[in-house]
Amino acid sequence: MKGESVLPIELAGYLKLGDAVIITDQDHRILDINRYYEQTTGYTRDSIIGFKAGFLKSGITPATTYTSLKNELRNGNPWSGVLTNRKKSGDVWHSSITITPVQVKNKSYFVGVFRELEQLKEGVYLSKKKRTETQRELLKILAISCEIRDPSIEEHLSRVQTLSEKLVIVHNRRMQLGMSERDIHHIAHASILHDIGKAEIPEGILYKPGPLSPYERTIIEMHPLMGADILNKISREINNEFISSLEVAENIILYHHEKWDGTGYPHHLKGEEIPLEARITAIVDVFDALTSRRAYKDSWSVGRALSFLNEQKGKHFDPDMVESFFECFVERE
Repeated sequence: MKGESVLPIELAGYLKLGDAVIITDQDHRILDINRYYEQTTGYTRDSIIGFKAGFLKSGITPATTYTSLKNELRNGNPWSGVLTNRKKSGDVWHSSITITPVQVKNKSYFVGVFRELEQLKEGVYLSKKKRTETQRELLKILAISCEIRDPSIEEHLSRVQTLSEKLVIVHNRRMQLGMSERDIHHIAHASILHDIGKAEIPEGILYKPGPLSPYERTIIEMHPLMGADILNKISREINNEFISSLEVAENIILYHHEKWDGTGYPHHLKGEEIPLEARITAIVDVFDALTSRRAYKDSWSVGRALSFLNEQKGKHFDPDMVESFFECFVERE
């Protein structure tokens, strides 16, 4: 209910800040706002004083956000986060807000400083989690569209992406590489693109049930180069936020068929010349191919596939990466 409110003189200085400011009492009734808050929300100072701040809620902000907010303020701590409220016009607005408890003459007050995210130069706001999920799904759509001829490819690509994420997390921890969460996401998300170059391979060669001729093998071994070319063409047409690390994606596409001993293709790289992200995708791709049924082969058991990977340590695969891969299965068990 609206009523008379008096703002302590000690808090008046906050209203001079260049961001939208709202000040409430301990019961969260609005004591005052500044002109930037009026401009942002459309509410005038006289029309809003005395109301509880919650009347601005849109119903869109997750309940967990308010739980976090209440817990921090109840403990006398400041809280920062993102709230989605409604302006007087009914339009939704997203704001980055910090609410700080302030004591004045043994009374508690809350000072909220808002910044409207829609006004930032980058445009529409997406949370970090939502942006990550969106990139992951867009890359999945891109990868599947490039290999649409294979009805089982979606499951393979999803498994490669999931297992690559597990492997990079374990390898990062085991080898103490100090990789950031962002680096891990880049590798996991981009791994789904590893075989997009196969979109350029004729079906008669790609799905041939018998042995390939030397000529056909040469064509197959060109798919990493074709994939890199596809990626570069796409990257010229889209915003770089779509593929958040072009270099990681290109390394995976180009080098996931290189071998630790230098006998792989297309560039015959050896050992640590092969980018880490390509070494990760290589072992995951082979493992999933071995344990999956294909038109030209039956599936192997997990135990048989793991034995093969162990045999190929130092030959096909990075020995340390094989050990990290085994640890993934130990943890799963």
